[in-house]
Amino acid sequence: MTATATSKTNKRGRSTRAPKRGPQLASSAVNRTAVRKPTGLGVAPLLLLTLVLLSPAFAATVEQWGLFEASFKGPATGNPFTEVRFTARFYQDDFAREVAGFYDGDGNYRVRFMPERAGVWRFVTDSSAKELDGKRGEFTATKPSASNHGPVRVANEFHFAYADGTPFRQIGTTCYAWTHQPAALQEQTLKTLAGAPFNKLRMCVFPKRYNWSTNEPPHYPFAGTPPRDWDYTRFNPALFHHLERRILDLQRLGIEADVILHHPYDEGHWGFDRMTAQADERYLRYVVARLAAFRNVWWSLANEWDFMKEKREADFERFGQIVAAADPHRHLLSIHNGKVMPNHTRPWLTHASIQNGSAVEDAARAVLYRDAFRKPVVYDEVKYEGNLPKRWGNLTAEEMVQRFWQGTVAGTYVGHGETYLHPQNLIWWATGGELHGQSPARLAFLKKVMEAGPREGIEPIDKWQNPTYGGKAGHYYLVYLGKAAPTAWEFKLPKPPQGPEHALADGMKFRAEVLDTWNMTVTPVPGDFVLKRVSEYFWVDATGRSIALPGKPWQALRIKRVEP
Repeated sequence: MTATATSKTNKRGRSTRAPKRGPQLASSAVNRTAVRKPTGLGVAPLLLLTLVLLSPAFAATVEQWGLFEASFKGPATGNPFTEVRFTARFYQDDFAREVAGFYDGDGNYRVRFMPERAGVWRFVTDSSAKELDGKRGEFTATKPSASNHGPVRVANEFHFAYADGTPFRQIGTTCYAWTHQPAALQEQTLKTLAGAPFNKLRMCVFPKRYNWSTNEPPHYPFAGTPPRDWDYTRFNPALFHHLERRILDLQRLGIEADVILHHPYDEGHWGFDRMTAQADERYLRYVVARLAAFRNVWWSLANEWDFMKEKREADFERFGQIVAAADPHRHLLSIHNGKVMPNHTRPWLTHASIQNGSAVEDAARAVLYRDAFRKPVVYDEVKYEGNLPKRWGNLTAEEMVQRFWQGTVAGTYVGHGETYLHPQNLIWWATGGELHGQSPARLAFLKKVMEAGPREGIEPIDKWQNPTYGGKAGHYYLVYLGKAAPTAWEFKLPKPPQGPEHALADGMKFRAEVLDTWNMTVTPVPGDFVLKRVSEYFWVDATGRSIALPGKPWQALRIKRVEP
C-alpha cells in the first residue's frame, strides 16, 4: 500500500515542534488484519496491524499500546538497507516521538509505532528518498482491550507493573532457540506455554549452536550463503517476519518476549558473534526499528556477555547506549552475565538480569544484589531442572522451586529452565517443545500467591537478621521455611522498617495460613493472633500460641493483618 505526499514542514520534512495538521490523504482508511501470510506454518496471520490511508471523514484505529504500521513503496535498487534514510515523527498535541522506519524488501518501507496515549495521532515522514519524504497521516488510538495492559515498566523501584498500573509478577522461563526449530516443534512449544505459568520467555534473535542444539535454522538474519558467507549490509526479512509472528503468538498468550540480541553460542560457525562494530550497530538499529512497537518486547543485550571472546566490555556499553537511544518506547533493557558481573548501575539498564544459582539458595544472599544495584533483580538463570551431565543442568524440581521461593521473599524475581535429556535432543532450554519436569505446576502455585500479595510487590522485611520474612511490614508476611521441617512455628513478627505505615502495636490482629509449596495446598490456621511486644525486636501472640506444622520441608506461612 502506497501513500502519496501531501506537504512538508520544511525543505527536508522536519520540524522542531509538533507540525500543524496538514491536508489529509485522499483515500479511504483501510483496516487490514494481515500484511503477509505465513508460509507453511499453519498459524494465525503474521501481524494484526492497522495500515493507514486516510480520508477526511474516516480515520483508522488501533488500540492504545497496540501496533500501528504505515507502509510505503520506495527505492528497490542499490542497497536500500544502507542507502535510504527513513523516519517518521508521531505527535499528539505537544507530545512527539521520532521513530526509525526500516526497509522490508521488495521496495517496501515500513514504520511502526506503539501509541502510549489514547486519542488522535498524526505523523509525518522524513526521508532521503523523494517518494518517501513528507508523507502525512493520522489514526486514532482507542481504549485497550481487556488483555492489553501495555508494556511492562519498572515500578516501586524493585518491581514491575504494566503501563496501566497492573502489577507484573515475573515467572520466566528460557527457550533460547525455539524460533529456529521446525514448524511443528514451534507449535508444540506454544501449546506447552499456553498451559504453563510463565509470563516471560527468554529467546535469541540469532540461531544457537551448542551441546544438544546444533541444527541449522530455517532462516538466517542476513543475505548470503550459510554457514559464513554473509552480506552484513543486507538483512533477510524472512527471518524477521517469522520472529515477529512468534512474538505476537507470545503476546496472545500474555507472555513477554525477552529478546536476546547477542550470544556466544556460535564460536565462529556463522560468525554472528564476531561482526564488525559497524555491522553490530546496523543490526541493533534494524532490530529495534522492527520490534520496538511490540508492547511485549524486552531487550537483553547479551546472554553470558563475558563469554563472547571477540567482544569487550566497552562494546556492550556501546550496544546499551545504541539500543536505549534508538527505542522510542523505552522497553526494559538488561544484560546477562556468565562469570563476570556487568555494571548493572548503568543508567540505560532498567533491571539486573543475573545468573547465579547459589544466590537464591537462601533469601539472605538473594537480597544483596538489590542493595548493590538499587533496581529490580531478576535471577534469569539459577541453573536448570534436569538431568544433564553438567552441574548447571541437573537441579531437582524441589531445588528449582526452593530457589523461586527464596528469591521471592527477598523481593527479587527468578527464572525457570529445564534440561532433561531427550533421544532427539529436544531440550526445553534450547529448543522448546514439551516440559517434563515437576517444577512448573509448583511455580503456578507460587504465581497465585504472588498475585494475591501486596500490590506494591513483596519486600524483604528484616533482611539482615530474619531474611525468611517477606511481604509488606505491618500488613502482610510471607515466611518461607525451605528445607527445614519443624512441627511447630512460634508466631512472631520482627520489628518493621521505619515508617508509620509499617508500625506494629500491641492488640493488632493477624490471621495465618500454612502453604505447602510442594503439594500446593493452603491450610487456614483457626483463630486470630493478637500481638504483644516481647522485646525490642519482636511481637508474638499475646497468649503464646504457635502454629502446628506437618514436619515436612518446603512449608511457608502467609500472615495477613485483620484490618480495622
